[in-house]
Amino acid sequence: MIRDEDIIIVETPELSAAERLYLPQIIGGMQTTFRHLFKKNITVQYPEQKRELRVENYRGVHRLNRDEQGRVACVACFMCQTACPAHCIHIVGEESPWPDREKYPKQFDIDELRCIYCGMCEEACPVDAIELTPEYNLVSRSRQEMIFDKEKLLEVHDRTVDVKPRKNPRITGYPGTGNRSNEQPPGDDH
Repeated sequence: MIRDEDIIIVETPELSAAERLYLPQIIGGMQTTFRHLFKKNITVQYPEQKRELRVENYRGVHRLNRDEQGRVACVACFMCQTACPAHCIHIVGEESPWPDREKYPKQFDIDELRCIYCGMCEEACPVDAIELTPEYNLVSRSRQEMIFDKEKLLEVHDRTVDVKPRKNPRITGYPGTGNRSNEQPPGDDH
């Protein structure tokens, strides 16, 4: 049962004569129309003209970064796959052949058609292995071509590394991360 003090009575406001004729609304609409009418043209004739992108925060095609030795930087922790709201990332991990990490991705697939380009995978990655690039021109003839495997994602890295360099954050326990000079991780006495 609703109490009387919880009931809010909303009364119809009294309108002036001008408001009843909608004159203020019409004048406001005309002002907006004239303001846009004399604005500088911001339309570009794509593909001949292209807008300048803000590379640092644009979210386009994915890439898998390489480490300093040219290997895939991913450590197959499945954080990006777990964080992805569209469930478009599929990883198969395997024991790493390199001594500096436990696992690496044997298979890494991203369905670019299913992806919503939210950047959650990029935020979740602890070693900055996956990034969204400024590339936006995706064209294919089949759905299968839009599923990017590990090799295709590494090719995107090779094309875009000069445009958007890898952040390479410092990660405790993983050598080769961060901007350190020949510094050994704690506990590594080799």
